[in-house]
Amino acid sequence: MPKRPDTKETVLLALELMRRIPRGRTVTAEELHEQLVDTEVSRDLRTIQRQLKMLSEHFDIERDDRTKPYGYRWKENAKGMGLPMLSEQESLLLSLAEQHLRSLLPAGLIKTMEGFFVQARRNLAPYNEENKGKREREWLKKVRVVSTTQPLLPPKIKPGVFEQVSNALYANQWLAIDYENRGNKRTQTNVMPLGLAQQGTRLYLVCRFKDYDDERSLALHRIHSAQASTLTFERPKDFDLEQYDNDGRFGFGEGKRVKLSFVIEKEAGFHLIESPLSEDQQVKELDDEYRITATVVDSAQLDWWLRGFGDQVSQIRKGRATSSLSQQQ
Repeated sequence: MPKRPDTKETVLLALELMRRIPRGRTVTAEELHEQLVDTEVSRDLRTIQRQLKMLSEHFDIERDDRTKPYGYRWKENAKGMGLPMLSEQESLLLSLAEQHLRSLLPAGLIKTMEGFFVQARRNLAPYNEENKGKREREWLKKVRVVSTTQPLLPPKIKPGVFEQVSNALYANQWLAIDYENRGNKRTQTNVMPLGLAQQGTRLYLVCRFKDYDDERSLALHRIHSAQASTLTFERPKDFDLEQYDNDGRFGFGEGKRVKLSFVIEKEAGFHLIESPLSEDQQVKELDDEYRITATVVDSAQLDWWLRGFGDQVSQIRKGRATSSLSQQQ
């Protein structure tokens, strides 16, 4: 005899489906099935279809059966689920988190949170009843993260890559990738995902190649395909993503610190008085210039930054620092 479904699991699935069914638009069983993949209530498509049919018969959920696949949505005046709703403040927090953290959260968690994101957007929508959330909605137009460089469009990441990479990183699973480097050389290999970093519009995976103990940074948009393995690994205790960043590895450095000094015109260098290069930065004021001295990580990014000032910077010197950052293997 087939195994009878657990009542608790059935109820949890029904609640999760009800939470994800939107208002004002329809969602299909296939879309809900995709959202629930890699979550604790993941079920096969047929089970979800049966649950949706049952829910539409007993709750204020409308099933649009004019075309296939069927679409489901809460009826216009439906009260929805009798569960605690997000406050306007919580909706604001979630809306900002969705905007700025979506690319840094595991894909599975994003799917689980999708219902909350939808509810947050609905709570802050202009057509909300009784003008609720007006001030919180206005706040979204009062704040913005601005770029310090020329804005660029993000490179396109191939379908499924981010989901597989983030899920493998979250679960400490080996990852099989097909990667093409800047020199157009393609490599198919297994890597140990250790970190995910966003640099401007680009995402980078920090990982270790199988049988190696040094770290590499791989651009996600150069990964042709990725597949998380069922094999897990123990995260290396000697790896620290913050230290990796502090060593200048995302700026094409190797953790070597230097004593940097240069002269910069006051107009171009005034921001360095307010935002120093380092804790030990020293500034000597000249007639129309500043002489800046600071201990920094030597990297290609540092050289690009200095060259960006053109003729406004001169007398660039790099000397030996008194101490060195920890070296990566």
